[in-house]
Amino acid sequence: MGQVRLFYCDHEPLPLPPGHKFPIEKYLNLRTRLAQEPRFTFVPAPLADPAVITLAHHPAYVAGVLEGTLPSAAFRKIGFPWSPQMVRRTLCSAGGTLAATEEALRTGFGGTLAGGTHHAFYAEGSGFCVFNDIAIAIRQHRFERAAVIDLDVHQGDGTAALLGDDPSVFTLSFHGANNFPFRKQKSRLDVPFADFVQDDEYLRTLNQFLPRVWEFGPEIVFYQAGVDALETDRLGRLSLTPQGLQQRDRIVFESCRARKIPVVTVLGGGYSVPIEATVLAHAATFTLALECFG
Repeated sequence: MGQVRLFYCDHEPLPLPPGHKFPIEKYLNLRTRLAQEPRFTFVPAPLADPAVITLAHHPAYVAGVLEGTLPSAAFRKIGFPWSPQMVRRTLCSAGGTLAATEEALRTGFGGTLAGGTHHAFYAEGSGFCVFNDIAIAIRQHRFERAAVIDLDVHQGDGTAALLGDDPSVFTLSFHGANNFPFRKQKSRLDVPFADFVQDDEYLRTLNQFLPRVWEFGPEIVFYQAGVDALETDRLGRLSLTPQGLQQRDRIVFESCRARKIPVVTVLGGGYSVPIEATVLAHAATFTLALECFG
Protein backbone atom coordinates (compact mmCIF):
# COMPACT_ATOMS: atom_id res chain seq x y z
CA MET A 1 0.00 0.00 0.00
CA GLY A 2 1.37 3.40 -0.99
CA GLN A 3 1.71 6.72 0.77
CA VAL A 4 -1.07 9.26 1.20
CA ARG A 5 -0.16 12.94 1.41
CA LEU A 6 -2.10 15.13 3.82
CA PHE A 7 -1.91 18.92 3.95
CA TYR A 8 -1.95 20.68 7.31
CA CYS A 9 -2.26 24.22 8.68
CA ASP A 10 -1.23 24.01 12.32
CA HIS A 11 2.17 25.53 11.43
CA GLU A 12 0.24 28.81 11.12
CA PRO A 13 -0.96 29.54 14.69
CA LEU A 14 -4.36 31.11 15.31
CA PRO A 15 -4.27 33.14 18.55
CA LEU A 16 -7.58 33.04 20.40
CA PRO A 17 -8.58 34.61 23.72
CA PRO A 18 -8.77 32.38 26.84
CA GLY A 19 -11.99 30.38 27.02
CA HIS A 20 -12.76 30.68 23.30
CA LYS A 21 -15.03 27.80 22.28
CA PHE A 22 -13.32 27.01 18.97
CA PRO A 23 -11.23 23.82 19.47
CA ILE A 24 -8.04 25.06 17.82
CA GLU A 25 -5.95 22.40 19.55
CA LYS A 26 -7.59 19.58 17.59
CA TYR A 27 -5.58 20.33 14.45
CA LEU A 28 -2.12 19.67 15.89
CA ASN A 29 -3.47 16.83 18.02
CA LEU A 30 -4.89 15.18 14.91
CA ARG A 31 -1.67 15.46 12.94
CA THR A 32 0.30 14.13 15.90
CA ARG A 33 -1.96 11.11 16.13
CA LEU A 34 -1.92 10.39 12.40
CA ALA A 35 1.88 10.68 12.40
CA GLN A 36 1.97 7.29 14.15
CA GLU A 37 1.09 5.81 10.76
CA PRO A 38 4.24 5.89 8.57
CA ARG A 39 2.28 5.69 5.32
CA PHE A 40 1.05 9.27 5.77
CA THR A 41 3.20 12.09 4.44
CA PHE A 42 2.46 15.52 5.90
CA VAL A 43 2.86 18.65 3.81
CA PRO A 44 2.44 22.21 5.15
CA ALA A 45 -0.39 23.82 3.22
CA PRO A 46 0.54 26.85 1.12
CA LEU A 47 -1.15 30.22 1.49
CA ALA A 48 -3.92 30.71 -1.05
CA ASP A 49 -3.51 33.57 -3.50
CA PRO A 50 -6.10 36.26 -2.63
CA ALA A 51 -6.84 36.62 -6.34
CA VAL A 52 -8.02 33.01 -6.40
CA ILE A 53 -10.22 33.62 -3.34
CA THR A 54 -12.02 36.40 -5.23
CA LEU A 55 -13.26 33.78 -7.69
CA ALA A 56 -15.80 32.86 -4.99
CA HIS A 57 -15.92 35.97 -2.78
CA HIS A 58 -16.53 39.69 -3.23
CA PRO A 59 -13.19 41.46 -3.72
CA ALA A 60 -14.10 44.13 -1.15
CA TYR A 61 -14.86 41.46 1.44
CA VAL A 62 -11.57 39.69 0.74
CA ALA A 63 -9.67 42.96 1.07
CA GLY A 64 -11.51 43.77 4.31
CA VAL A 65 -10.50 40.47 5.82
CA LEU A 66 -6.89 40.74 4.72
CA GLU A 67 -6.53 44.31 5.96
CA GLY A 68 -8.73 43.98 9.04
CA THR A 69 -10.98 46.84 7.90
CA LEU A 70 -14.32 45.05 8.07
CA PRO A 71 -16.73 46.37 10.72
CA SER A 72 -16.23 44.80 14.14
CA ALA A 73 -19.68 43.22 13.84
CA ALA A 74 -18.47 41.28 10.80
CA PHE A 75 -15.61 39.73 12.77
CA ARG A 76 -17.96 38.97 15.66
CA LYS A 77 -20.18 37.06 13.23
CA ILE A 78 -17.17 35.12 12.00
CA GLY A 79 -16.21 34.37 15.59
CA PHE A 80 -12.47 35.12 15.38
CA PRO A 81 -10.73 38.34 16.42
CA TRP A 82 -8.72 39.86 13.57
CA SER A 83 -4.96 39.54 13.62
CA PRO A 84 -2.24 39.08 11.00
CA GLN A 85 -1.96 35.47 12.21
CA MET A 86 -5.68 34.95 11.62
CA VAL A 87 -5.24 36.13 8.04
CA ARG A 88 -2.36 33.73 7.42
CA ARG A 89 -4.23 30.82 9.00
CA THR A 90 -7.31 31.59 6.88
CA LEU A 91 -5.26 31.73 3.67
CA CYS A 92 -3.55 28.51 4.70
CA SER A 93 -6.86 26.73 5.26
CA ALA A 94 -8.03 27.64 1.77
CA GLY A 95 -4.61 26.80 0.36
CA GLY A 96 -4.74 23.33 1.90
CA THR A 97 -7.99 22.55 0.10
CA LEU A 98 -6.62 23.89 -3.18
CA ALA A 99 -3.53 21.69 -2.79
CA ALA A 100 -5.67 18.67 -1.83
CA THR A 101 -7.75 19.23 -4.97
CA GLU A 102 -4.63 19.03 -7.14
CA GLU A 103 -3.60 15.89 -5.25
CA ALA A 104 -6.99 14.26 -5.80
CA LEU A 105 -6.88 14.99 -9.52
CA ARG A 106 -3.42 13.42 -9.64
CA THR A 107 -3.90 10.36 -7.40
CA GLY A 108 -7.62 9.93 -6.75
CA PHE A 109 -7.55 11.20 -3.15
CA GLY A 110 -6.64 14.52 -1.59
CA GLY A 111 -6.90 15.27 2.10
CA THR A 112 -6.45 18.38 4.20
CA LEU A 113 -6.38 18.49 8.00
CA ALA A 114 -8.27 21.79 7.88
CA GLY A 115 -10.86 23.38 5.61
CA GLY A 116 -14.55 22.70 5.45
CA THR A 117 -15.39 26.36 6.08
CA HIS A 118 -18.90 25.98 4.70
CA HIS A 119 -20.59 28.88 6.54
CA ALA A 120 -18.71 31.52 4.52
CA PHE A 121 -20.89 33.45 2.05
CA TYR A 122 -19.98 35.62 -0.93
CA ALA A 123 -19.48 38.81 1.09
CA GLU A 124 -19.49 37.72 4.73
CA GLY A 125 -18.23 35.03 7.04
CA SER A 126 -20.02 33.18 9.81
CA GLY A 127 -19.63 30.36 12.31
CA PHE A 128 -15.80 30.28 12.39
CA CYS A 129 -15.69 30.35 8.57
CA VAL A 130 -13.99 33.22 6.73
CA PHE A 131 -13.55 32.02 3.13
CA ASN A 132 -15.38 29.04 1.61
CA ASP A 133 -12.54 26.73 0.62
CA ILE A 134 -14.65 24.23 -1.34
CA ALA A 135 -16.35 26.93 -3.40
CA ILE A 136 -12.96 28.51 -4.11
CA ALA A 137 -11.53 25.20 -5.36
CA ILE A 138 -14.55 24.53 -7.56
CA ARG A 139 -14.44 28.03 -9.04
CA GLN A 140 -10.71 27.81 -9.69
CA HIS A 141 -10.97 24.59 -11.69
CA ARG A 142 -14.27 25.29 -13.46
CA PHE A 143 -15.26 21.63 -13.32
CA GLU A 144 -17.95 20.58 -15.75
CA ARG A 145 -19.63 18.56 -12.98
CA ALA A 146 -18.57 18.66 -9.33
CA ALA A 147 -20.36 17.35 -6.24
CA VAL A 148 -20.20 18.47 -2.62
CA ILE A 149 -21.15 15.81 -0.08
CA ASP A 150 -21.49 17.76 3.16
CA LEU A 151 -22.07 15.44 6.13
CA ASP A 152 -21.15 17.96 8.80
CA VAL A 153 -23.98 18.21 11.34
CA HIS A 154 -24.51 21.89 10.46
CA GLN A 155 -25.97 22.78 7.08
CA GLY A 156 -23.44 24.07 4.58
CA ASP A 157 -25.40 27.27 4.16
CA GLY A 158 -22.57 29.30 2.64
CA THR A 159 -21.80 26.52 0.17
CA ALA A 160 -25.48 26.27 -0.74
CA ALA A 161 -25.75 30.03 -1.28
CA LEU A 162 -22.58 30.13 -3.39
CA LEU A 163 -23.11 26.96 -5.42
CA GLY A 164 -26.68 25.71 -4.95
CA ASP A 165 -28.00 27.32 -8.14
CA ASP A 166 -24.96 26.37 -10.24
CA PRO A 167 -26.01 23.67 -12.72
CA SER A 168 -22.45 22.33 -12.79
CA VAL A 169 -22.43 21.58 -9.05
CA PHE A 170 -24.49 19.12 -7.01
CA THR A 171 -24.64 20.20 -3.36
CA LEU A 172 -25.83 17.59 -0.86
CA SER A 173 -26.16 18.52 2.82
CA PHE A 174 -27.06 16.14 5.67
CA HIS A 175 -27.62 18.19 8.82
CA GLY A 176 -29.55 18.63 12.03
CA ALA A 177 -32.90 20.31 11.36
CA ASN A 178 -32.86 22.20 14.66
CA ASN A 179 -29.19 23.15 14.66
CA PHE A 180 -27.14 26.12 13.48
CA PRO A 181 -27.60 27.81 11.05
CA PHE A 182 -31.16 28.55 12.03
CA ARG A 183 -31.88 30.17 8.68
CA LYS A 184 -31.14 27.43 6.17
CA GLN A 185 -30.20 27.99 2.53
CA LYS A 186 -31.22 25.77 -0.40
CA SER A 187 -28.76 23.12 -1.49
CA ARG A 188 -29.46 20.98 -4.53
CA LEU A 189 -30.49 18.30 -1.99
CA ASP A 190 -31.00 18.99 1.72
CA VAL A 191 -31.62 16.12 4.14
CA PRO A 192 -32.50 17.40 7.64
CA PHE A 193 -32.53 15.13 10.69
CA ALA A 194 -34.47 15.39 13.93
CA ASP A 195 -32.45 15.51 17.16
CA PHE A 196 -30.83 12.33 18.50
CA VAL A 197 -30.88 10.33 15.27
CA GLN A 198 -28.77 7.19 15.64
CA ASP A 199 -26.54 5.14 13.35
CA ASP A 200 -29.13 2.91 11.67
CA GLU A 201 -31.44 5.69 10.53
CA TYR A 202 -28.57 7.93 9.44
CA LEU A 203 -26.83 5.25 7.39
CA ARG A 204 -30.08 4.05 5.85
CA THR A 205 -30.83 7.61 4.78
CA LEU A 206 -27.32 8.06 3.37
CA ASN A 207 -27.71 4.92 1.26
CA GLN A 208 -31.11 6.20 0.12
CA PHE A 209 -29.97 9.62 -1.09
CA LEU A 210 -26.34 9.16 -2.12
CA PRO A 211 -27.34 7.64 -5.50
CA ARG A 212 -28.68 11.09 -6.43
CA VAL A 213 -25.08 12.29 -6.43
CA TRP A 214 -23.92 9.48 -8.70
CA GLU A 215 -26.82 10.10 -11.10
CA PHE A 216 -25.45 13.63 -11.51
CA GLY A 217 -22.19 12.13 -12.82
CA PRO A 218 -19.57 14.23 -10.98
CA GLU A 219 -15.99 14.27 -12.17
CA ILE A 220 -14.84 15.12 -8.63
CA VAL A 221 -16.33 14.94 -5.12
CA PHE A 222 -15.62 17.30 -2.25
CA TYR A 223 -16.38 15.48 1.00
CA GLN A 224 -17.06 17.59 4.08
CA ALA A 225 -16.32 14.94 6.72
CA GLY A 226 -17.24 16.78 9.91
CA VAL A 227 -17.48 14.57 12.99
CA ASP A 228 -19.89 16.76 14.96
CA ALA A 229 -22.72 14.25 14.44
CA LEU A 230 -21.12 12.24 17.26
CA GLU A 231 -23.28 11.68 20.33
CA THR A 232 -20.45 13.19 22.43
CA ASP A 233 -20.44 16.46 20.49
CA ARG A 234 -21.58 19.43 22.55
CA LEU A 235 -22.91 21.29 19.47
CA GLY A 236 -24.17 18.36 17.40
CA ARG A 237 -27.58 17.19 18.73
CA LEU A 238 -27.34 13.90 16.82
CA SER A 239 -26.38 10.55 18.35
CA LEU A 240 -23.99 8.75 16.04
CA THR A 241 -21.34 6.43 17.43
CA PRO A 242 -17.71 6.36 16.27
CA GLN A 243 -18.53 3.11 14.47
CA GLY A 244 -21.46 4.77 12.72
CA LEU A 245 -19.29 7.64 11.56
CA GLN A 246 -16.70 5.23 10.23
CA GLN A 247 -19.37 3.36 8.28
CA ARG A 248 -20.56 6.72 6.91
CA ASP A 249 -17.04 7.45 5.67
CA ARG A 250 -16.67 3.97 4.21
CA ILE A 251 -19.88 4.35 2.19
CA VAL A 252 -18.65 7.63 0.69
CA PHE A 253 -15.07 6.52 0.03
CA GLU A 254 -15.94 3.12 -1.44
CA SER A 255 -18.64 4.66 -3.63
CA CYS A 256 -16.11 7.14 -5.04
CA ARG A 257 -13.46 4.48 -5.50
CA ALA A 258 -15.87 2.12 -7.27
CA ARG A 259 -16.73 4.89 -9.74
CA LYS A 260 -13.14 6.13 -10.07
CA ILE A 261 -14.18 9.61 -8.93
CA PRO A 262 -11.42 11.66 -7.27
CA VAL A 263 -12.39 12.75 -3.76
CA VAL A 264 -11.15 15.75 -1.78
CA THR A 265 -11.70 15.32 1.96
CA VAL A 266 -11.82 18.39 4.21
CA LEU A 267 -12.00 18.36 7.99
CA GLY A 268 -15.16 20.20 8.97
CA GLY A 269 -16.44 20.47 12.54
CA GLY A 270 -16.03 18.54 15.76
CA TYR A 271 -16.70 19.85 19.27
CA SER A 272 -16.72 16.85 21.58
CA VAL A 273 -15.71 17.14 25.20
CA PRO A 274 -13.12 15.84 25.77
CA ILE A 275 -11.56 16.91 22.48
CA GLU A 276 -9.90 13.49 22.17
CA ALA A 277 -13.20 12.01 20.93
CA THR A 278 -13.16 14.49 18.06
CA VAL A 279 -9.50 13.78 17.28
CA LEU A 280 -10.08 10.02 17.22
CA ALA A 281 -13.06 10.40 14.90
CA HIS A 282 -11.18 12.66 12.47
CA ALA A 283 -8.22 10.27 12.57
CA ALA A 284 -10.49 7.35 11.73
CA THR A 285 -11.67 9.17 8.59
CA PHE A 286 -8.16 9.60 7.23
CA THR A 287 -7.03 6.15 8.30
CA LEU A 288 -9.94 4.71 6.34
CA ALA A 289 -8.96 6.89 3.37
CA LEU A 290 -5.51 5.31 3.54
CA GLU A 291 -7.11 1.88 3.41
CA CYS A 292 -9.29 2.82 0.45
CA PHE A 293 -6.91 4.97 -1.61
CA GLY A 294 -3.37 4.35 -0.38
